[in-house]
Parts: sequence; structure tokens; C-alpha cells
Amino acid sequence: MNANAQSNEAHIVNGLNVDDLRALIDDVRRDASKAATSWRVVTAWQGQTRSRAEVEGFSIGGQPVPRRFTIDIDEPCELGGSNRFANPQEHLIAALNACMTVGYVAQCAVRGIALQSLEIETEGDIDLRGFLGLDPQVANGYESLRYTVRIKGNGTREQFAEVHDAVMATSPNVYNLANAVALRSTLVVE
Repeated sequence: MNANAQSNEAHIVNGLNVDDLRALIDDVRRDASKAATSWRVVTAWQGQTRSRAEVEGFSIGGQPVPRRFTIDIDEPCELGGSNRFANPQEHLIAALNACMTVGYVAQCAVRGIALQSLEIETEGDIDLRGFLGLDPQVANGYESLRYTVRIKGNGTREQFAEVHDAVMATSPNVYNLANAVALRSTLVVE
């Protein structure tokens, strides 16, 4: 295959179009307004401990992007639920793992590292005395999360360490969980 034919084909690594990813990076470098994203989820109670989160879209660079997803949430029977869906803590951990997964895949792709497998296992402990309001000295959520990343591909140990450091430095959900995020609430009683 000659160089011209090769340049007309998409450069795909780990299922990602690396040319599109680099174009996004270059766009954001040139114009910071293209970096702005906004996310919104509306969650409604569905009875008992069940809720349904609705995603209708997001915006990037000021441009709306329609999307439609529903995320059903419940609690285990032992916590008053019907055990029909994963609970909020499992969704939180899943969101962390998924965000890191995207980071590993993208960081490897731009470095030309083809992945064979990637698995992230995360766990944490919550003492119900905090959640139930029984002891104000007990945290009502995770005080720490422990995770193990298992990665395999054509990269060297040093390259994977570099990718890992980059993911830890750039993952939005690593940032969101490792740093205090200001929460601003509005209560509307109808």
C-alpha cells in the first residue's frame, strides 16, 4: 500500500479514530471555547427505593448534542429496595471505572499502543451508621476507594506506567472523587 492510500484511511487504534481524537485536541488547543462541555441528568423517584435517571443530551463547545438514555437505580433488599438494579454506590464506582477506561483506551490509542484487555476492579466500604444518622462521627460515604487496573497490550511496562499516570492526572471522575466538588442545591416544594 502506498503512502497516499494509507493517509486516506482512518487511523484506528483500540476502536478509536485517532485522527478524530487528535483533531479534537487540536481544536481545543486553538479555541478554548470548544473545550466547554455541560452535562445534565434528571432523576425521578419510581417508588420504593427505585429511581430513573434520564439523559437527554449534553453540549460541547456551546453546541447541543441530543442523546437519550435511561439509567434505572435501586437498592438491595437488605437496604429496603427490590434489588432490581444496581444501587447509587455501584453506579458511582461504575462511572469511575468507565471514565478511567476511556482514559486508558484514548491514552493508549494516541501513543499507538494496541490493547488486548483492560479491566478495572474498584471496591470501597461504607459504614451504615453514618448513612442512617446513628453516629455523627462516622462518615456517611466512602472514605477511600481501592482499585486495581489490569492492562495488556503491545506497550512496554514503562509506556503503561506513563499511560496510568496520564489517566490519573486527566480523568474527570478521578478528579471529581479525589477533590471536593461544590454542591449547590435548590429545594422546590410543589
